[in-house]
Amino acid sequence: MQKRVIVAITGASGVIYGVRALEMLKLAEVKTHLVLSPAARLTISQETSWKASQVERLADVVYKHQDIGAAIASGSFVTHGMLVIPCSVKTLSAIANSYADDLIVRAADVTLKEGRPLVLVVRETPLHRGHIRLLDLAAQAGAIIFPPVPAFYGAPHTLEDVVTGTVGRILLRLGIDNPGYSHWEGL
Repeated sequence: MQKRVIVAITGASGVIYGVRALEMLKLAEVKTHLVLSPAARLTISQETSWKASQVERLADVVYKHQDIGAAIASGSFVTHGMLVIPCSVKTLSAIANSYADDLIVRAADVTLKEGRPLVLVVRETPLHRGHIRLLDLAAQAGAIIFPPVPAFYGAPHTLEDVVTGTVGRILLRLGIDNPGYSHWEGL
């Protein structure tokens, strides 16, 4: 069976990480199931030259944010895992507290309850104690907390290199090998 990954893009700054993840998953021949939050649609137009409709075309299947009856809302819909990339603190809070009032949080909750990898690419800084408490709650529930902190051992030259390298590391953590990151070979 072809790998399936749920990709949720929220309104946090850094939507380019979600866009690049969709591009790289397509190259890896992974079937993607996408949910964009309403705030993500705004942030896409603010931070990138992309339109939300163009981002949606990168995915194999697109769901409406409020469609809690979608296939990805059920544990019987088997996936390789889920990325929330970037993950806003609002979405982090909902996931950490199992407050599944939309499809992103419901799919994340299902991913956790089924024991599948849920990678939260939390894009917020600096963090206050409330954020740290939420990160800890989500981690206790089984989420993988993966802030998009760039690795510089691959000697990136452009912002695109940094984004691709970071997303490459995120996909590797999900178990998807890809050419987007530099393997550390030692000194």
